[in-house]
Amino acid sequence: MEPDQPAQPGRRSVLVRLGTAAGAAALAAQGGIVLRSLVANVSYDRPSRLKLGLPGAFPDGLTLVPDARLFVSRGGKRFRVLSAVCTHLGCTVRAEASLRPDPSDSDARKATQVFELACPCHGSRYDANGSNLSGPAPRPLPAFRLTLAPDDGQLVVDLDDEVAPDVELTVP
Repeated sequence: MEPDQPAQPGRRSVLVRLGTAAGAAALAAQGGIVLRSLVANVSYDRPSRLKLGLPGAFPDGLTLVPDARLFVSRGGKRFRVLSAVCTHLGCTVRAEASLRPDPSDSDARKATQVFELACPCHGSRYDANGSNLSGPAPRPLPAFRLTLAPDDGQLVVDLDDEVAPDVELTVP
C-alpha cells in the first residue's frame, strides 16, 4: 500500500451507511404519511343551501326529497319545507295520507285527505305542520326558510335558517 492514498472504506461500513440512510428515508416518508393523514381530503359537511328543483316539479301535497331528507309541502302557489328527520333518533319519517270526515258536511259523506308524518322505527307521529302527535319524539320537525334562486328559479332551502312551521313561500 502506498502511504499517500487514503484507506478504502470497508464493505461492512458502506453497507451500514446505506442501511442507515434507507432507514432514515423510510422513517421520514412514514412520518410524512402520518402527518398527511391528519388533514381531511373531503369535507362531509352538508351545504347549508340546497336547490330542490323548479316549483312546477312538485305536485300539491307533500313530496319527499330523499337526498336532502326534506318534505316539500305545496298548496297551490304556496310552498313550505319540513325536515324528514325524526327528532327522536334521526330516522327518516314517511308521509301517510288518511281520509277524515269533512267537518263542514253534516251527513258525513264527504271526506278530506289529511297527511300525517310517521317514524317507521319508533312510532313517533307528526301532523302536516311537523307538530308532535304521539311517540317518543321530544320536539316537532323543524321547518326551514325557502326562497327562489334568482338565476334559474329553483326552490332553495336554507338549512341554517329554521322558521316557524306556518312560514310559506308564495311563487308568482
